[in-house]
Amino acid sequence: MKFFVIGGAGYIGSHFVKEASRQGHQCYVYDNLSAGHRESIADCQEFIKGDVRRAVPLANALDAIKPDAVFHYAANALVAESVEKPALYYDNNVIGTKTLLEVLMRRKEKPTLVFSSSCAVYGTPKSLPIEESTLLRPMSPYGRTKLICEFMIDDFCRAYKLKALALRYFNACGADLSGEIGESHSPETHLIANILLKTKNGESVSIFGNNYPTKDGTCVRDYIHVTDLADAHMKAAIFLQNQEDGYFHAVNLGSGIGYSNLQILEEVEHVTGVNVKYQFVDARDGDPAELYAVNNKATDMLGFNPQHSNLRNIIKTAWAWHQNPRY
Repeated sequence: MKFFVIGGAGYIGSHFVKEASRQGHQCYVYDNLSAGHRESIADCQEFIKGDVRRAVPLANALDAIKPDAVFHYAANALVAESVEKPALYYDNNVIGTKTLLEVLMRRKEKPTLVFSSSCAVYGTPKSLPIEESTLLRPMSPYGRTKLICEFMIDDFCRAYKLKALALRYFNACGADLSGEIGESHSPETHLIANILLKTKNGESVSIFGNNYPTKDGTCVRDYIHVTDLADAHMKAAIFLQNQEDGYFHAVNLGSGIGYSNLQILEEVEHVTGVNVKYQFVDARDGDPAELYAVNNKATDMLGFNPQHSNLRNIIKTAWAWHQNPRY
């Protein structure tokens, strides 16, 4: 298949390009490189520098490529930053998605759309595990922008005969098994990558809170390997080919297993052979004790079966990348 990957030079997008190319698909990457890395997409068919908020160049690129599916990874995605700079998030995340939908709706031949959403749309759930039917009550501007985009995509699908899936990620982590690409953010806010970077540099890790009602007092989260996410996106694109016009659903993508912060520290020590320095600091306001997914819908609809998302493999692949990062 021919894939048009918006935001394809970012962490998750670049791993999708790597895995999709490995499986024989053609990937055309469209990215403004505000946060992505050109070096991470050596496997793409073509790179086009562009911004999803600019309708004319976006439409021209789609006209030239005529993809089977569009993947929309381009978004600002830091919760704390979204609180400080909501205008940035509504502009890039919401206006960018609206512009893309308007471009797609005008096309005679409409590619399917796979949208990167987030478990942030759930906020702090009242019960676990989290299902797609769990009450949607995002707690941050970032989470609200993702939910607004989901509503908008649903409405455009119904009105303009588009077909789309929104994939609600839990915590993406790990690196490609080749070691050629991996996670490189500035600043790095993801827990596993942050622990590995600080361990590599001999620095102390801050763990937020140790008095939660969990088995060891620290937060529990659902971590999914980025290569499993990539595979799920391809399955989503194939699934949409056989659906009727106007189709839209949102689907959770997690491992279905929760790991505590202390479990992650212990596994990092096991994989790296290094004693991790850490300290407990005050818990952050609004951090729930536990968040983990139910994958039944992804399994039933897409045949999703995460192969790489056990904690040891996640940390092994991420550690291999951080030992010799290419960018």
